[in-house]
Amino acid sequence: MAAETLSAARASTTLPVFRSVGAGIVCAAWGTYPVAATALEDGDIFEMCRIPAGATVIGGWVQAQDLDTGIETVDFMIGWAANTDEVADPNGLLLAGVKTGDISVHLDVASTWMPLAGVLLTAGPKTFTAETLIQVEVNAAQATGAAGQLTLVILYTCS
Repeated sequence: MAAETLSAARASTTLPVFRSVGAGIVCAAWGTYPVAATALEDGDIFEMCRIPAGATVIGGWVQAQDLDTGIETVDFMIGWAANTDEVADPNGLLLAGVKTGDISVHLDVASTWMPLAGVLLTAGPKTFTAETLIQVEVNAAQATGAAGQLTLVILYTCS
């Protein structure tokens, strides 16, 4: 099977993108996609949510059930698609490496939870001048696929 682009309901262009009316109000954009048990492939893209023009991303996280059982190999990155002003950066918000999905000090079940980093860590909050699609891209396939939810939450403000 070839790599494909899959869209969460909240990534739809028909869903209004929320823009706050006051500076400094923290807003959230999010998307959840039910990943099937079939293996993810390198290059698969999950369109998760959109943020409005003028949004400044200040944080967020990705969480997922254990999507790769046995010896884990799945790797995904979080970034944005190109818009009218910014070029695409598939790992601009997170290049996280292989996700073990094992029970950790943060979670009491086999799953993944990771805060965003990328440019937020290296350059501080990131402002987008045009409406922007935030996405998850698979960077390395699963060894053994497992079904589960994949959720991405983006925290932003508008000035």
